[in-house]
Amino acid sequence: MKDIEEILKFLPHRYPFLLIDRILELEKGKYILAIKNVTYNESFFQGHFPDRKIMPGVLIIEALAQAGGVLLFHTIPDPETKVVLLSKIDNVKFRKPVVPGDQLELRAEIVKLRNKFCYVRGVASVDGKPVVEGEIMASLFNLEELNEQK
Repeated sequence: MKDIEEILKFLPHRYPFLLIDRILELEKGKYILAIKNVTYNESFFQGHFPDRKIMPGVLIIEALAQAGGVLLFHTIPDPETKVVLLSKIDNVKFRKPVVPGDQLELRAEIVKLRNKFCYVRGVASVDGKPVVEGEIMASLFNLEELNEQK
């Protein structure tokens, strides 16, 4: 089990954009199960929506992508030399609103892994019921390549 201090070692995200709180299970090259505790104090609830607090669906997708990023960090060789960027989402379905007090269970599974990209299937659930699911493609870049493009 990995807590927030361990997660910070693997993801570049920080407040207010770090969207996973704990990793419950991780099998290298296979899947990850993480959680995001959704609290009333989340900054996005100020505007989405003031009278009916609903977590934006794109942030749930981002939480799944972040979980997938941690999984990739534990799967690919030399992860400290790579940057993982979200490049595509497909077949996303939003099934139920996520509200303050919910605990998102984020499960991401590697579907296909190549040298420059990875396909991940993600399902976010609350109380065992899917709320968002879809496919995420991430592109893998060498840090040196990105630095040369500047």
